[in-house]
Order: sequence, then structure tokens, then C-alpha cells
Amino acid sequence: MTTSSPFSVGTTDPVLHGRRGVVTGGGSGIGRASALRFSGAGATLVLWDRNLEAVEAVAKEVEAEGGTAYAVEVDVADPASVAAAATRSVELLGGIDLLMNNAGILDDYAPILETDEALWTKIIGVNLTGPYLVTRSLMPALLEDGGGAIVNTASIAGIVAGGGGTAYTASKHGVIGLTRQLAFDYGQLGVRVNAICPGAVETGMTRALFDEGDAAVMESVRSVPAGRHAQPEELAELALFLASDAASFCHGACFVADGGWTIR
Repeated sequence: MTTSSPFSVGTTDPVLHGRRGVVTGGGSGIGRASALRFSGAGATLVLWDRNLEAVEAVAKEVEAEGGTAYAVEVDVADPASVAAAATRSVELLGGIDLLMNNAGILDDYAPILETDEALWTKIIGVNLTGPYLVTRSLMPALLEDGGGAIVNTASIAGIVAGGGGTAYTASKHGVIGLTRQLAFDYGQLGVRVNAICPGAVETGMTRALFDEGDAAVMESVRSVPAGRHAQPEELAELALFLASDAASFCHGACFVADGGWTIR
């Protein structure tokens, strides 16, 4: 399978100049790519991740490119951890204009008979309770500064079956519901909330699945109109659009970037 893309990410357009943001899951994959993209567009960031070493490395990448980013170790499924990180982030940035709820984990396509309570609780905790806790903790800061943008990372598994297992699919359907309700509740208060719905993306989390995954998964990826999986930078560009004023009339929308997976 080809992993090449004709896409080239620019890093000098200041569309987020002066914005202050938090990116969860910022230590790898779409979170890392989005952090670099947001920083290149002028944002100052706090990057959250359970893997402190990884997120510190991304913060150094941002700084090497002339940006400013802080690394914070957080378990997004833990209310106390999230509350402490939110307080620290507002202190570091002086306020919040931008939030990307990106932290997430996979369930390796486990059907319900292979999804015990521990796996269900783990997946829902990170993928759905996480965005709820993070948004609840940071929404006061967003409102205090007159609003801003929230970008949630959902998935095609939030739209159709077959993009994950039972727990993952349920969690991503929940993220889309959360996105729409937040947009409904807070849009007129200045907070825009939208979601990106990736298809197959090559990240550290998914690479083993692509390399060692079952034939049905691999055939699904190969058969999309794009003929390949995405690179994280392609999703970061979509996230940048939704974070910027270019998406000023986008509220509660779910933007699919799946190479055509869901049109079949």
C-alpha cells in the first residue's frame, strides 16, 4: 500500500496568531501534527498526554520551529488529573481560546463478546469521558475570554459501523453527540464546536494494526477511493481550518476525511 501523499503542510500562515490552546493526546499522531500546525499558525499551546516523555519531545519540536508549547502529563479519564491540568494550563497561557480534544485509544476491532467490562470502561473513559471532563474543565476559561473554538477528534466509527469495535464505535458516536450538543448550548456564547472524522490514519497507535492487521481491515483501507491511508498532517490541516476564523460559520459539524471510506 502506498503511504505517500501529494499534500504539503505550510507553517507560516498566522491564522491563529495570539491564540492560546490546549491539545490533548499531543504526544503523537494527529495530536502531534496538529500541535505543530497550530504553532506554525501562531498559537501558543499546552500539550497534554499520558506519556510525559513523548509530549515533552513534541514541545521541543514546537520550540525548535520558533513556537511556544508546554508539556503536561494528564490522564484525561481521571477527573482530578484533568482539573489540575486545566488549572495549570490557564495559568501558563493566561487564558484559553482553543481546545482540541484528541486523546484516544483503540479497541482493536473487538466485537461485544470480546469486550469485557474492563475494556469497555477503558475505551469509554478515554474516548468519551475524557472530552467531557476536559471540556467541562476548560469551558469557563473559554467563556471568560469571549469564546473560542473546540475541535474534537471523532472518527468514521462515529458515523458508520466497521471503523472499530463495539466500545470504540460507541465512544466515537458519543463524541459526535457531545460535539453537537456543545455547539447547541454554547454557540451563541461565542464557542464554536466541531469534529473531525478521520478514516484510516497512519499513527504510532495504528501502525501495528496496518502492519499486522487482519485481511478484512487491510482490504478496507486499500479499497477506498484514495487508495491509501492518511498521514496525520492531513488531518491537522482540517483541524487548523476548524480552529481558525475561516470556519466562523461552522457549528456542530462533523467533517469527514476518510479517503472516501464511507461513500462505499
